[in-house]
Amino acid sequence: MKNVFFLVILGLVLFSCNSETEVKSHQFNGEALGTTYMVKYFSDDEIDFEKSLDSILDEINSSMSTYITKSDISKINRGDTTVKVDHNFVKVFNASDKIYKESNGFFDPTVGILVNAYGFGPGDALKKIDSVKLDSLRKLVGFDKIRIKENGTIHKENPSVYLDFNAIAKGYTIDVIAEYLEAKNVQNYLIELGGELRAKGKNLENEAEWVVGIDDPNQEEGKRKLQAKVKLSNSAMATSGNYRKYRLDSISGQKYVHTINPLTGKAERSNILSSSVIAESCMLADGYATAFMALGLERSKEVLKNLENIEVYILYSNKEGDMEIFSSPGFQKNLVE
Repeated sequence: MKNVFFLVILGLVLFSCNSETEVKSHQFNGEALGTTYMVKYFSDDEIDFEKSLDSILDEINSSMSTYITKSDISKINRGDTTVKVDHNFVKVFNASDKIYKESNGFFDPTVGILVNAYGFGPGDALKKIDSVKLDSLRKLVGFDKIRIKENGTIHKENPSVYLDFNAIAKGYTIDVIAEYLEAKNVQNYLIELGGELRAKGKNLENEAEWVVGIDDPNQEEGKRKLQAKVKLSNSAMATSGNYRKYRLDSISGQKYVHTINPLTGKAERSNILSSSVIAESCMLADGYATAFMALGLERSKEVLKNLENIEVYILYSNKEGDMEIFSSPGFQKNLVE
């Protein structure tokens, strides 16, 4: 599943041992939401996890999947004003509104129409985008142009406004899975879905905190190399990046990518290669990781000053084309030497 700003989720590596443990270890692997998942937890109780997971995914897909024509969000995007959204939709909508405001509009679930226009999304690119066309498209972008009414239906200022929660729904799905496990009294688990993660407790196989890895953007194809190892305890982490689609400046050698600025509607050059965020929920980590990619390095630093419980690890290309790191103090505490 693609994120709003054509981001490619970075792969992460999980580390564990195989020592004996008194509590039973359970691990499930499969495919969901257009990507792969891995869930590992410790419990002596028998849990019908796979059946429950299918139920969770069906419920979320029927609410927010833009790939399912009969989903609520697809009906809303087609202009159906009678759809009453469910609690999943409301939670993701409210979280999106929070990040939209705190990122000064750079995280915007309505930007997909611009992403497609420039050829960065699944839709057909426009052959030409002049100032007149850009102005018309910008009128359809802005999360403040849409709201949930008291009766649970959606109001859009323009019927053509297109809503897409792909940049945050995957993180939300992980949170729902975590809530299910905790309701079953599971206190030690690690959930990974398409590179996004949430962990609680410890990896009881080695009585240590869960440790995951962030890919090195400069690794050779087919040869995996880690940039950093990160410990997770009662927190979530999401990584967004588009370094696999970067361009190289022929004069300076600097790597850069094109990122859509929702405020201007223009495709801007950005030197951020990836953004990893640790937060209390995976939904927020997912959304802010996308927001920082769109904001760029300097604007991200300014926004971060006003955020609580959000830690970030940004890899970026300097003017000489070398990779550098910006890491918030809280994220540094979670790095493993």
